[in-house]
Amino acid sequence: MTVLDRLRHRLVVSCQPLPEQPDDPMRDSAVQARVAAAAVLGGAAGIRANGPADIAAIRAAVEVPLIGLFKHGTAGCVITPTAAHAEQVVDAGADIVAVDATDRPRPDGRTFADTARAVHGRGALVLADVSSLDEGLAAVDAGADAVATTLSGYTAGPVPPGPDLDLVTRLAARLTVPVLAEGRYRTAAQVAGAFRAGAFAVVAGNAVTSPLWITRHLLDGVARAGMGPDTVDARGAG
Repeated sequence: MTVLDRLRHRLVVSCQPLPEQPDDPMRDSAVQARVAAAAVLGGAAGIRANGPADIAAIRAAVEVPLIGLFKHGTAGCVITPTAAHAEQVVDAGADIVAVDATDRPRPDGRTFADTARAVHGRGALVLADVSSLDEGLAAVDAGADAVATTLSGYTAGPVPPGPDLDLVTRLAARLTVPVLAEGRYRTAAQVAGAFRAGAFAVVAGNAVTSPLWITRHLLDGVARAGMGPDTVDARGAG
């Protein structure tokens, strides 16, 4: 059974503290290793993690397939943007390297195909993170072993509230490699919908692994319902 076979029709959990919150107390490699171990105990078939330190710590804690990436920069091509970053991800212990496969320029001036060859040369697989069908098709031609919808909604305009099931459907119908559904999967119904759309595996992140995001999401929902702290206090006082 190959690394990808072990993920077929299963859930992958992304263990990555919020990038926009540098003071998140979960931003610690030992903590992320425990989070990953808990996710695997709960049934996750794979883990996705960012940065050599977290990848190495998680690799020591779990035996499931590990998708690694290296976020560098704050705009444009951020997810494993260079071949050098990709090589560090493999050396840290990742089985699969997630790489930005959009048409945005890469900071090392090399192509996605160049990075894919570097990853394959170190014995790992390449997961192309894309935002469109055309990018997915191009990534497979350039050597991707699998494609993920990770960047749908993050390359232009406002971020949609939910996952892009339409892109999952179109990629699954056209590609000859596994399609991983990723990006804003927060409920069991959304995960099930992705599998019905043809997803090979589904990646869930903040809704599972980030107490900071979960707490804010819950409180935002309370506020939208018109039940902020002042309202609750007033009703309680009555």
